[in-house]
Amino acid sequence: MRIGELSRRASVSRRSLRYYEEQGLLTPTRLPNGYRDYDERTVTIVRRIQILLSAGLGTSAVAEILPCAVDDTVVLAGKCPELLVGLAKERRRINTAIDDLIAARGILDSLIGRPLHSQAAPSR
Repeated sequence: MRIGELSRRASVSRRSLRYYEEQGLLTPTRLPNGYRDYDERTVTIVRRIQILLSAGLGTSAVAEILPCAVDDTVVLAGKCPELLVGLAKERRRINTAIDDLIAARGILDSLIGRPLHSQAAPSR
């Protein structure tokens, strides 16, 4: 399939697909006319890339993880155990950032006169 069809089927922009190629995450076949040609499994790969990027991972981490996903998911379950330590560290970093943001929101709430105990349903 060509880039337009992949873009439509994976719900991602053509620009993103070109970027993934630049980063080494996708390797399409080039037709004699220069067009990119993708096989059917590329749709699944693009969806994996989107999930991993949405988790806050950079493209270099995504490139390491992609070969470890053995089915239609990105669950590593026993594959590439060397990556699990780094991913756990990234998870701890994100949790710390969340805690810091919650604390900052609490400070702002107190500055604007909103009681700290009324944070059950935060307004955004």
